[in-house]
Amino acid sequence: MSYRLGVDVGGTFTDLLVVDEATGATFRDKVPSTPDDPSRAVVAGARAVCEANGIAAGDVALFLHGTTVATNAVLEGKVARVGLVVTEGYRHMLQIARSLVPGGLAAWIIWPKPEPLAPLEATVEAPGRIGADGSIVRPLDEARLRANLEALRGEKVEAITICLMNSYVNDAHERRVAEIVGEMFPDLPVNVSADILPEMQEYERALTTVANSAVRPTVSRYVANLERELKGWGTPAKLNLLRSDGGLMSAEKAREAPVNLLMSGPAGGVAGALWVAQNSGFPNVLTLDMGGTSTDVALIEGGAPRLRRETSVGHLTVRASSLDVKTVGAGGGSIATVPELTGALRVGPQSAGAVPGPAAYGKGGTLPTVTDANVVLGYLPENLLGGSFRLDREAATAAVKTVADALGISVMAAAEGIIAIVNENMFGALRLVSVAQGYDPRDFALMPFGGAGPLHGNAMGKLMGSWPVIVPPSPGVLCAYGDATTRQRVDAQRSFNRLAKDTSDAEVGAVIDTIISQVSGELIGEGVAPDDVELRVELDFRYAGQAFEVPLFSPPGATIAELTARFDAEHKRLFTFNLSVPHEIVNIRVVALGKAANVAPQELPRGDGNPAMAKLRDDKLWMDGREMEAVIYDRAKLRAGDVVPGPAIVIEMDSTTLIHAGHAGTVDAFGAILIQPC
Repeated sequence: MSYRLGVDVGGTFTDLLVVDEATGATFRDKVPSTPDDPSRAVVAGARAVCEANGIAAGDVALFLHGTTVATNAVLEGKVARVGLVVTEGYRHMLQIARSLVPGGLAAWIIWPKPEPLAPLEATVEAPGRIGADGSIVRPLDEARLRANLEALRGEKVEAITICLMNSYVNDAHERRVAEIVGEMFPDLPVNVSADILPEMQEYERALTTVANSAVRPTVSRYVANLERELKGWGTPAKLNLLRSDGGLMSAEKAREAPVNLLMSGPAGGVAGALWVAQNSGFPNVLTLDMGGTSTDVALIEGGAPRLRRETSVGHLTVRASSLDVKTVGAGGGSIATVPELTGALRVGPQSAGAVPGPAAYGKGGTLPTVTDANVVLGYLPENLLGGSFRLDREAATAAVKTVADALGISVMAAAEGIIAIVNENMFGALRLVSVAQGYDPRDFALMPFGGAGPLHGNAMGKLMGSWPVIVPPSPGVLCAYGDATTRQRVDAQRSFNRLAKDTSDAEVGAVIDTIISQVSGELIGEGVAPDDVELRVELDFRYAGQAFEVPLFSPPGATIAELTARFDAEHKRLFTFNLSVPHEIVNIRVVALGKAANVAPQELPRGDGNPAMAKLRDDKLWMDGREMEAVIYDRAKLRAGDVVPGPAIVIEMDSTTLIHAGHAGTVDAFGAILIQPC
C-alpha cells in the first residue's frame, strides 16, 4: 500500500488528509494548530490520522505540506538581517524603490514607507559593470570589493544577497562575487539574483532575491525540524511543500528558494477547489476559504485558476508567480468590537486564534467572535469535530451580550449584525477578484470551504448572485486535499525584450527549447519520469513603452501573430482599451509539471431525493430577524440526488453547512451540496 499525506496549517486548525494512491480512498482529521511551533501540530496530527486508520508510517510515500511559515515571518517581521551587494552607484536601489504609493489620491501624505529588508548600512557596492548587451563594460575590481565587504562583518547579517546590473544577460560578475563572499563569510547563506529571478528590472530582481534571503533561515530551520520529526516517526515519505502558484517543490528546493512559498497556505485551497469544480462540472468558480483567522478568495475561469506574476504579503510585493488570491481579516475567530469613539460595530481583523479562541471553545476566551455569533443564532450545533469538540453556548451568549449592551440592542440582533458585517468584509474581497478584474460574479458558481466557509456560503451567494453555492465534501480540510492532489512544478524564465515585429517564431522557439531542457531536467532530477513531464509555455506581452506586462499562456504551435491578437483581447478586457503601438515580448517562461495524483472522486449511492434517512433532529435557529424551525442533518448519511430544503444545518466532522430559508441543497453524484434559491 502507498499513501500520500496532505497537511495544511492554518492560524486556528491544522488540517490533514491521507489519500490511498491505489483506490483513491481518503481519511481526514483536524487538530488545533500550535502557533509557537507549527511543526508540532503537523507531526502529531499526521501520527494521529494514520494510527486511527491503521496506516503504518512506512506506507506513507509522500508528505505534501502547505505552510504559512514564510508568510508569517514577513508579516511579523521575524526575518533575517540581510546584507546586499549591488553594482557601484546603485547602493540606494531599495530605498528609492518605485514611485507607486498604495491608496487613493494623496495617499502619500499618510503612507508610512516600509523599511527595506536589506538596510542601507548593510548594502555594499561591487566595482565593475556588465552592459545591457551582456558585455563587460568595467571588469570586477576584486580588491576593492573585498574591502567593501569587510563592512558587513560589523552589521551582524544572517544572509547575503547579490544583485548586479544586467546579470540576467550575463551573470559572470555575480558568480565571482558569490565565490568571494563564500570565502569571506563561509557560514552565511548566499543568494544570487540570476538564480532566483533572471529577468530585467533590477529593483524587482533585487527585492525578490533579498526577500528570499530574509526568509531562508526561518524556512530552512522549519523544513529541517519537520524532516527530523518525520524521520523520528519512522516514515520514508519524501517531503514536498506547496508553492504560491499551486505546484509542489521539494524540501531541498524550498530551502534554496523559499520566496516561492509566501502564499503557500492559500494555494492549497484553490488547488482543492479546482479538483472539486472539475468533478462537479463547473469550470467557472469563485472560491471562499474561510478559516478561523482569515478568508482567502480566488477566481477559477475555464477550469484554471488565475495566476499573477507577483506575490504580495503585507507591504512586500515580490516578482514570484502566485495564484491570484485576496485575503481579508475575516474568520470564525474574528473579534467583534464597538469602539467608544464611533459607537459602530466592527468585526476583525483581530482574531482570537486557536488560543484562547472564541468564548464558545471554553479555553478561556471571553471576547465575542464570529463563531460565538453563529452559536448564539443556532447555526452551529454544540458538538464539533465529530463530537470530540463541544461548544459552550452560555459563554458564547455572554460574549455577544457585551456587544448587544454596547449598542443597546438584543443579543440576537447583535449576533445577526456580527454575521452581516463579516459577510460584507468577504463580499468586498470577492469583488476584488471578480468585478474589479472585469468579471461578472453572476457568471460563476461560489465554492465556500474551510472550517467556517460553508456556514456563510449561502449568504455570500445571495450577495454575489453566484449560483450554485457548491459545498465540497470535507470542506474543512479541502486545503489539505489540495496539498495532497497537486503536482510537482518547476519553472524558469528569461527576459527576451524584443518587439514582436523584430523577432520571429523561430527565434522565440529557440529560447523556449532552451528553457524546456532546463526545467525538464530539473523535474526529472526530482524523481519524475520523463514521460510524465507536462510543459506549459507562458510569454509576458505589453505595448511598447508600458511599464507592466500581461502574461499569456502559449499553446503548442502558437505563432507570434496569434499571441499578439490574444494580448489585444486580454488587454481590452482588463483595461477597456487597446493602443496602436507595437507589441513587445518581455519575458518567456516555461513551467514543467509532474504527474497528477491518482485520486478519483468517490461516487455516492443514489438516493430517492428525500434526505429523511440523514435527519438527526428538529431544531430552532434565528434567521431574518425571527426564530424559525429547522432540521439538522448528518452529511455522511446523505445520498446522491437528495434535496435538503432550508432552513437546515448539515453537520460533518470538519465543518457545518447552513442552508437558508427559501433555498435548497441538492447532493451531486460525488457528494458536493449544490445550494440554489427555490
